[in-house]
Amino acid sequence: MQQHLPEESLLEINHLMVHYGGIRALNDVSLRVRLGEIVAVIGANGAGKSTLLRTIAAIKSPSSGSIKFEGEPLPRFADRVVSKGIMLVPEGRRIFAPLTVKENLLLGAYTRKSTREIAESMETVFGLFPVLKERIHQRGGTLSGGEQQMLAIGRALMSRPRVLLLDEPSLGLAPIVVDALFQKIIQMNREMKLTILLVEQNASLALEISHRAYVLETGEVKLEGTGVELLHDPRVKDSYLGVSGIAGD
Repeated sequence: MQQHLPEESLLEINHLMVHYGGIRALNDVSLRVRLGEIVAVIGANGAGKSTLLRTIAAIKSPSSGSIKFEGEPLPRFADRVVSKGIMLVPEGRRIFAPLTVKENLLLGAYTRKSTREIAESMETVFGLFPVLKERIHQRGGTLSGGEQQMLAIGRALMSRPRVLLLDEPSLGLAPIVVDALFQKIIQMNREMKLTILLVEQNASLALEISHRAYVLETGEVKLEGTGVELLHDPRVKDSYLGVSGIAGD
């Protein structure tokens, strides 16, 4: 995926350290995401990929280091991070199963006030995922896995994010559904001008659609480069590009 992008970092992480009790989950992690990029983070099970996204989203607190958005320190409260324009689609989707599709989507707009703009955002989501409009009054828990992932992404889009954090969007989905979902990720990036930080178990597919990527190993950045560079890097091929991809984090 090649296109001209600004050099300035929209999201910048410097020397991030995160612990769970006495266990170090992230060790001196630094990375950047520029406006308009898809940036992938790949790595084996337990590498710290999901911890990274949860820390950016202020669900997990860092031990040290900095996270800046547009050059300013990112708030350390999750609702304020959302208000700044950063939204996490969590691993496992975590939709509200008893609520309808419409109710789930409206929850994603909880920081917004204008009913007209909320309605416009809902139509945008339905344009991206037409099946959600067909299921608008259906309870979230009765949707298929792929439809639930669409709903989780749609709910995040209702906040009108500038940066979307996607945590293992392909997890548990059939290959044909994964391919369709990744085409939607490309569409969101190109047509909606959405900047995306993607953590993904399917390393090959993630690298194929990414402008740049990072490889995490045991909480540390071991490799970085363009998606194409890492896709053809022998070290990445040997460790992460097997037939079945890599396990989640």
